[in-house]
Amino acid sequence: MKTKLFFFSVRCFVLLTVLFLPVSVRAEESQVAVSASGTVSVKPDMAEFGVVVKSDAKTADRAAAETAEKYRTVQSALRGAGIPPDDAPTAAYTVSPRWEWDESLGKSILKGYSARHTIMVKVRTLGTIGRAIDAVVQSGADEVQSVTFQSSRYDALRQQALAAAVDNASRDAAIMARAAGGRVGQLIEASVSQPVYRERAAMDFMAMKAAPSPAPTEIAPTDQDIVVTVSSRWRFIASPARMSGGPAVK
Repeated sequence: MKTKLFFFSVRCFVLLTVLFLPVSVRAEESQVAVSASGTVSVKPDMAEFGVVVKSDAKTADRAAAETAEKYRTVQSALRGAGIPPDDAPTAAYTVSPRWEWDESLGKSILKGYSARHTIMVKVRTLGTIGRAIDAVVQSGADEVQSVTFQSSRYDALRQQALAAAVDNASRDAAIMARAAGGRVGQLIEASVSQPVYRERAAMDFMAMKAAPSPAPTEIAPTDQDIVVTVSSRWRFIASPARMSGGPAVK
């Protein structure tokens, strides 16, 4: 009698365990997977560009000293253009040997040293960017590099793009579920990729040799797009007719 009761208890325990397992464990549930994007257009109100000063000399200390003098002159010009020190920090600095191949000797010969100092300039009032570029060029900068545009409202606009992406994903999931003969259920999982800041027209001044010009520099940025993409999985709820094997109800 005790043995029978023991086996009966075991059977009940196994049955209850199965009943209370999550649905995902008992049976693989149907899901709808959707990727969607949200886009917000923005008019830039800030800009950044790189400035390079460099010098070549027979010795490393001489090359560094000449570059330092150019750096101080450019920074002074930026102050005159309304750019504070915090908005013109050093982005890179190198001092390296210059080697040249000698055909007669069949080897590289040390010809001197090069010093290079790169400044990343942030212009918070877009209308003054031309003035800032003219200031560094006329002060003796060797290169002006890669003008890029930004918005001071980026974080708020990114959130708008993210909300639009989720709305688009929800709408697409509902359409897919309805076309498959059911309806969309609760959201199971969602992830977001890094936002993309698309410039509709790139402004590139890579390796532009500095040369004073009587005409002021004019920069005219276009609108940009902030694009956020989300990947999501939603529960798919089949219609009763579809679950029983009959035709889907439209």
